[in-house]
Amino acid sequence: MNFLRRQRLYSIVLLLFIFLSVSAQVPFNRGVNLTGWFQADSPGQIQFSRFTRQDIINIKSLGCDVIRLPVNLHNMTSGSPSYNLDPIYVSFLDSVVTWCEEEEIYLIIDNHSFDPNVNTSSDIGTILNKVWSQTAAHLKDRSGYIIYEILNEPHGITTQQWGTIQGNVINTIRQIDSRHTIIVGGSGYNSYTELANLPVYTDDNLLYTFHFYDPFMFTHQGASWTSPSMVSLSGVPFPYDAATMPACPAALRGTWVENSLAAYPSEGTADHVRQLIDIAINFRDNRNVNIFCGEFGVYMPNSDSSDRAYWYEIVRQYLEQNNISWTTWDYKGSFGLFNKGSNELFNHDLNLQVVQALNLSAPPQTPSVIRPDSSGFMIYSDYAGENIVTTSSGKTDFYCSDTPDNGLYCLHWHYISQYDHIEFDFIPDKDLTRLQYSGYAIDFMVRGNVPGINFDIRFIDTKTTDADDHPWRMGRTITGNDAAWDRKWHHVHIPLTSFEEKGAWDNNIWFNPEGKFNWAAADRFEISMEEASSGGVHLWFDNIHITNRDTAVVREPGALVTEQIPDNPGLNLQVRPNPVRYSAELSYSLPEEFVVTMSVYNITGSKVATLIHRAESPGDHTLNWNGCSDSGIRLPKGLYFCLIEAGGKHCSRKIILD
Repeated sequence: MNFLRRQRLYSIVLLLFIFLSVSAQVPFNRGVNLTGWFQADSPGQIQFSRFTRQDIINIKSLGCDVIRLPVNLHNMTSGSPSYNLDPIYVSFLDSVVTWCEEEEIYLIIDNHSFDPNVNTSSDIGTILNKVWSQTAAHLKDRSGYIIYEILNEPHGITTQQWGTIQGNVINTIRQIDSRHTIIVGGSGYNSYTELANLPVYTDDNLLYTFHFYDPFMFTHQGASWTSPSMVSLSGVPFPYDAATMPACPAALRGTWVENSLAAYPSEGTADHVRQLIDIAINFRDNRNVNIFCGEFGVYMPNSDSSDRAYWYEIVRQYLEQNNISWTTWDYKGSFGLFNKGSNELFNHDLNLQVVQALNLSAPPQTPSVIRPDSSGFMIYSDYAGENIVTTSSGKTDFYCSDTPDNGLYCLHWHYISQYDHIEFDFIPDKDLTRLQYSGYAIDFMVRGNVPGINFDIRFIDTKTTDADDHPWRMGRTITGNDAAWDRKWHHVHIPLTSFEEKGAWDNNIWFNPEGKFNWAAADRFEISMEEASSGGVHLWFDNIHITNRDTAVVREPGALVTEQIPDNPGLNLQVRPNPVRYSAELSYSLPEEFVVTMSVYNITGSKVATLIHRAESPGDHTLNWNGCSDSGIRLPKGLYFCLIEAGGKHCSRKIILD
């Protein structure tokens, strides 16, 4: 009997030790997804100033100890075939890593390169191995606050197939970085039902993720990205209530949505939610691994706020009762912690019901009051200004390193069609009345590449609930009289008093000016191509700001040399390998005999090396460059441009020295 008791006690202690050992490997408890930041089509479209270190501080003050950062990682590269990480992206990521390390909050780098409507390719391992080997090499010596997540929500591929691909990526990372935790998950959009279909990985520093959005009829009512669209579905309660349950919208009858609504009386309950989470818990216990809920949330436009908060409380409580760490989707946005339709200001707009349901600690909330601006402010200089959100049409690079007038970057706009525009949205709106009558002006640097360019700059005010009100425009047309379009920087200074009301475009209807523009409710500033534009127009902007001083001077007087204008295909300049670690082979083609000049420039536009200046015969040519300046000194790591000129033609390529 004593022996049996000792054995039973030993087993209990062993199980407790195993449980504590597994639990100890999850160093964080709860946090948020920081969306809409690095989820960009290219590094040049990251709105880096959208979030700052202060946001990290604010999130931690809520009681969070982890941030999941969705990154369109595959778009942050040079693309096929090498998928080299872009240095601008790496620089931005390093800043976020540093902020999180210094604020002692965990950062999950989530590879969010996915389209919910496009199946995950069976060949995706090729890209994953390349991007993660580079990421691991870059971050392997950073602190333990950094965590890797291989791929968000693989789908349209079996978990068996995906599991093999994921295992290969784990091995790729571990060849470089044996220290940082890796987050893995199943297919089916990281479904909890797919966890059990994953292979048994031998790596003991993994965290298994699942996402939770059930019941889907409640969490995604109003969603436009589902198939079929659920925009017409509204008012689904949680928990199920027969008295308030809506009928199936006509547009959704005969679809799987109608079937799900029919099943909602049994599925729209707290007990059913817990039963579904139990599937993930059973996987954890059977495999003796760590699990993590990387996403859960409710789309707010069509859901009741109180029901939404109750669902968060039920899910959060059950996760925590079962020692499951979580990050809610999301912080700001349509699933976020802020009131619907608000400016999402931390001290004014937090949804206290939701925050309390998540057992987070919000600061006292006060009304947001817009007061007249009493001084000028920056709209763009290297980055968009504080509390300014950018959107654009045409091709826009907000971090162009081709000879900025000052700083690291300028804004480059090209492939511009009529009515394309760049928008700088003020959050909250601006009261510019005092600045308008006090002699302030829009001041900026601009350069263009061809004669005859005309574009508009304008402020647009906030449309009110008045049926006769519209988003009125106050603008000014910029022409060759304001700046010569000679690929050189020019200073433009336009007093606000010289702007004219231009009318309004509202619900696809044009309204002529009525003198109703409201300087006290400036919603945004825009640069717009109102006239038809040829595809060859390129515009660059720098230092866009509102100021009462007309003292700016052009700091970069030369013409743009590394201009990103479509190259002459006949020259076909190629750089291999790129990035360049030791030396590079530069190849080019000549259609006929020319005097050829090939030079290397740094990101400020200064020439650092002349590689050739001589007559060359027609045909293909190659030369080697060792990464040194004309003086023979190895150049610092970073971004450079190689420019070849021959017979009045030119071609340029970015070079990354590693």
